Amino acid sequence: MPEPKPTIESVFQAVDRAGLAPRGAFRLGPDERVGALANVQTIALIGIVGRRGWEAFAASPEARDGGGDPLDRFSRRVIDGLAEELGVIALYPFGGAPHWPFQRWAQRAEPVHPSPLGLMIHPRYGLWHSWRGALAFAEALALPEVVALPSPCDSCREKPCLAACPVGAFTGAGYDVPACAAHLGGPAGGDCMGGGCLARRACPVGSGHVPESEQAAFAMRAFLRARQAPA
Repeated sequence: MPEPKPTIESVFQAVDRAGLAPRGAFRLGPDERVGALANVQTIALIGIVGRRGWEAFAASPEARDGGGDPLDRFSRRVIDGLAEELGVIALYPFGGAPHWPFQRWAQRAEPVHPSPLGLMIHPRYGLWHSWRGALAFAEALALPEVVALPSPCDSCREKPCLAACPVGAFTGAGYDVPACAAHLGGPAGGDCMGGGCLARRACPVGSGHVPESEQAAFAMRAFLRARQAPA
């Protein structure tokens, strides 16, 4: 008896069972189906939203084995397993070339928008979400329509995120990464390092999904390590 064809619902159920969060899906256009994506029609994104996905990682062997890049290694193990189970290709936003355009893909799969901090903002989860990988299907899966919603930032007059950074790293001119990293690496950066970026925490959207200190501190340590790594 032939295997049943996948549906987007069954794909998302498999992602849920693996402990990660489905992040929507979209179809590639004919001009995008080139190179490694030549035989791909549908891409389903996978990630973390709030604590959903984080708890699976925190309980994983990668989180406790002391090795480098634990979240990336966990993501690869889990998403590679899903890809093998479903007979599809796994794609990642980390690990070097090819550099897949996950942020552009995300805007086609969910109602996310660029925020003044440069991060993508979600109308429900605010700035507390990320993408950990994707599954690429040869089939043109039937997909629900993505409901277009305006960016929450458009109606936010105060923009508290821009005023909350202790070193003014976020301005209309962009993000001063060296100033941010220098602050985090010094004695005054303890609040951001321990509880997460103060500018990010100032955003009122998704306040119910602000991570607990363990998750926030992990993300900040990973950010600082990446900026302090030798070129």
